Amino acid sequence: MADPLSAHYGVSLAAIGLLTTSLFVTHLAAQLPAGRGADRFGSRRVALLAVAAAVAGNALLLVDAGYALALLGRAVVGLGSGAGFVAGLDLVRAGGGGTAMQGVYGGSTMAGGGLALMVVPSLTDATSWRAPYWTALLLAVVGALPTLVATGLPRIGHTGRWVGDRTLLPIGILQAATFGLAVVAGNWVVTLLEREGASSTAAGLAGGLVLFVGILTRPFGGLLAGRAGAHRIAAAALVGTSAGALLLALAGSFAVSTLGALVLGLLAGLPFAVTFAAAQRARPDAPAAAIALVNACGVLTILVGTPLAGLAFGLPGDGRLAFAGIAALSAGALLVVRRADL
Repeated sequence: MADPLSAHYGVSLAAIGLLTTSLFVTHLAAQLPAGRGADRFGSRRVALLAVAAAVAGNALLLVDAGYALALLGRAVVGLGSGAGFVAGLDLVRAGGGGTAMQGVYGGSTMAGGGLALMVVPSLTDATSWRAPYWTALLLAVVGALPTLVATGLPRIGHTGRWVGDRTLLPIGILQAATFGLAVVAGNWVVTLLEREGASSTAAGLAGGLVLFVGILTRPFGGLLAGRAGAHRIAAAALVGTSAGALLLALAGSFAVSTLGALVLGLLAGLPFAVTFAAAQRARPDAPAAAIALVNACGVLTILVGTPLAGLAFGLPGDGRLAFAGIAALSAGALLVVRRADL
């Protein structure tokens, strides 16, 4: 959507990157308050507030074509997405879901982004620039339905201090180097493929693999954890994320770029369940807040990395330098994650 939105709002690609930044600023800000709120008052209440924010923000985006209002609307949506992620994963814990079910939840969280990359470019061609916003609003309304029936779940009810545990930092780095960098790649891979000559439909389908295939590997990683070991899963994820980004950076044929998107998406999703299971295990007194802190590391990566990747499209290589950087950062995380208590 980067090029169509750039043309519509009359701003640069870097400014379009700031639409994602605007969302993830509030997404990040909502993490720890949502975690504390879920621990104290229950995940269901926080989740319903999150859905309301997502609906309100997308409704705001639909009513005006101005760039400034778009930044505000995306910020409101970010409050909902940030609180919703934490509350949703804690709902799985409160309902008795183990590592495998947390992986299933993780796969579901990738569905929105993956579907958007695959479907929204074509919907935009058929309708207008509003396509990302009305589709997101509809998905938020659908998300409210199962949340409303999730009653009677236990909550911890504590009012403790903010979570600040050093054992969570290496786990957070793993989240940043897989989920965080995968989302940065997903935000720009369609633009990269279009610049290489692919149609918007073909680029959307290929680019959607970065996020969409995580629907499969996030649950698979949870099922695999007991057999392969969490550290092996983490190492495989980092190597695969790096390799996929490197294939995209090489600017080969469309088939090679599609393979890179597939590899990146598949492997980046693998450690989701073991990552958040480890976070909850480290802080059983504040599991939702621990989820929030670890995920905040990934969100911060998205917040910083997305506009920087957009700037790379104005440099020699037409964006490929951004994917080379993603490959290097993901591989470098291997040095730190070996010490994570997974």
